[in-house]
Amino acid sequence: MRDLGLGYTAIHACQHDCVLFWKEHEHKDECPECGESRWKYNDGKRKKISHKILRYFPLKPRLQRLFMSKKTATDMRWHKEKRIIEENVLRHPVDSIAWKEFDKEHDWFAQEPRNVRLGLASDVYERAFFMMSLLIPGLKSPGNDIDVYMRPLIDELKELWEDGVETYDASTKQNFQLHAAMLWTINDFPAYGNLSGWSIKGKLACPTCNKDTCFLSLKHGKKICYMDHHRYLPLEHSWRKRMTMFNGKQEHRLQPRDLSGDDVLEQLSLVEEVSFGKPPKKKKRKRSELELNWRKKSIFFQLPYWKTLKLRHNLDVMHIEKNICDNVLGTLMSIDGKTKDTVKARMDLEAMGRRKELHLRRHGTKYEVPPACYTLSANKRKGLCEWLKSVKFPDGYASNITRCVNATDGKISGMKSHDCHVFLQQLLLIAVRGYLRKDVSTALVELSFFFKELCCRTLKVDVLERLEREIVLILCKLEMIFPPAFFNVMVHLAVHLPHETKLSGPVQYR
Repeated sequence: MRDLGLGYTAIHACQHDCVLFWKEHEHKDECPECGESRWKYNDGKRKKISHKILRYFPLKPRLQRLFMSKKTATDMRWHKEKRIIEENVLRHPVDSIAWKEFDKEHDWFAQEPRNVRLGLASDVYERAFFMMSLLIPGLKSPGNDIDVYMRPLIDELKELWEDGVETYDASTKQNFQLHAAMLWTINDFPAYGNLSGWSIKGKLACPTCNKDTCFLSLKHGKKICYMDHHRYLPLEHSWRKRMTMFNGKQEHRLQPRDLSGDDVLEQLSLVEEVSFGKPPKKKKRKRSELELNWRKKSIFFQLPYWKTLKLRHNLDVMHIEKNICDNVLGTLMSIDGKTKDTVKARMDLEAMGRRKELHLRRHGTKYEVPPACYTLSANKRKGLCEWLKSVKFPDGYASNITRCVNATDGKISGMKSHDCHVFLQQLLLIAVRGYLRKDVSTALVELSFFFKELCCRTLKVDVLERLEREIVLILCKLEMIFPPAFFNVMVHLAVHLPHETKLSGPVQYR
């Protein structure tokens, strides 16, 4: 690729992820943070080599190359010249609120249709839309220290925003000044925490609810669950007054409000400056209560437009689908290590004074676990597995899910993200019929339809508003059925997905 002018820049990094030996640190032989040597010796040859080398693939030549083909250069203006505009219909991110608000805020950027809007993925993305930017070395992810490696990219994004780069357009045979902006990041939930700076663990794990996250610490399960979804219901809804159905209290709180970029920066002003890196003697920093769940001020806030964006980080729908599918299947099939219906979960129900029919029955020193409406008997598990074994898909539609099914033992294991995506949207609504009580199967079928509609290629705003209302009711129904341990943060995040889709467009682009 170097012969095409698309090579990379090798940048040395501290072995403990403290700094890059770049710009002001380029000629230093020791890390200015931890004091460790920049070099290690190649055995035998006594040749100095760096402990870590970051490969940075500059954006400018790659963006310029998009305009060297007449066809591609014309396609780069598609959203302005050829797109079919239909009121309240989302087919592409350009139809979304986030894109339109960005254009209003920065009209000079929107006036040139060839200016490029980017999304940053921290994992593998669709090859057709993929442009390698950073290749970070190491056996493990840098985690919270990823900002150290992001600096060359952020610096170039600032240049592309402020100055741009002169580019030849083959379709018009003229030069123009190309600018670029990054609209959002696309990653799974752990990477969401690393890039945004918000810790996705603990009592305030939901970055959207922020300090208003509803949580419950389970006494026996030693975990935190995220429930009280009747808080998102309309104020006049009757379920807000049903104390025994939920947490034993009437719910009068409003749902958490969206935070603007200025709100986030106000919270971040209370966060102490963080030193990056993981040297051996470094002590873990304790956060104060004022810092909430913030671990750092993200490097993205160095971009002049970052605080004005309506949505900075996307929740990964397929990752959420996989976790919900694992929870549902693990509990229905009583899979060891996956089920949320454990002895400790039953003890937590008893401690909360809920669902008396599921409390443990003590016989001397032994316990009897009453059967639950949301678990299948051994015969039903085998019947479900035999049905799954017989399911056939068109070529390329899904992987061979039968490889994950053990009909003899009545177990399902080893499903990948796309397998869970297909199972949750296409198979679950058929699988549960006839095996579960009607109220349980109805709630799961509604959950299946919710994700199926959410992932449509074309979306209508009124449908998304309906899904916003429906997912709250679905989660409330599930709270009445499943034990609290079922509701980890990934299940809770489903309540925010329709609103994010309204903000940033169809799921397949994010």
